[in-house]
Amino acid sequence: MNVVLLHALPLDERMWAPYGRTAPRLYGRGNTMDAWAASLLDELDGELVLVGASMGGYCALAMAQQAPERVRGLALVGSRPDPDTPERREGRAATIETIRSEGAAGLWEAMRPKVFPPDADPEIVAAARVLALDQKPDELVAAVEAIRDRADLTSVWQSLSVPRLVVVGSADPFVPVADAQAFAAGTELQVFEGNGHLPSFKRVPGFRPLLDAFARRCGA
Repeated sequence: MNVVLLHALPLDERMWAPYGRTAPRLYGRGNTMDAWAASLLDELDGELVLVGASMGGYCALAMAQQAPERVRGLALVGSRPDPDTPERREGRAATIETIRSEGAAGLWEAMRPKVFPPDADPEIVAAARVLALDQKPDELVAAVEAIRDRADLTSVWQSLSVPRLVVVGSADPFVPVADAQAFAAGTELQVFEGNGHLPSFKRVPGFRPLLDAFARRCGA
């Protein structure tokens, strides 16, 4: 059984390096979550435990929709099963324009205050910046389009009979704790106090044991 870690925007698969699990790159697979999911399902073998951070969670849900028989567990980390609101969809247009005019650096500057709280460890923020600035603008645009146009997969999430896990930071502006409590009903919810949108980045204390325990619960 393969534990697959799916990365967040604007970072890449290297965000998961400390965890020693399979971590594919999501960029370059098209501009829809369905295309990403199909590509990954073709690339990966056997049964899967999917752990998705933010954007990676959306992709994990699309994979579960396409091949539920292969999914043996699904964890959403700073992610959610519902689609963008109309207001959020409008905001994606501004994000795409920022990328086209200012590149990866512009996207990072726009996202950094939302991804990490003001008192975040400067070394962690600096490490994330290195990954963010290493991305190609056209792939970032395709990723934002995939996020914007993703389907409502709440029913897929709710229908899963395998172990599920929701992880959020207490200071996450994209997935507030109250929202997480609502869609995590009936499954496990872990809140990391003082963390923002990326509670799994750079070995946040407590995340590795949580990941390992979840994998064991899934039979991996």
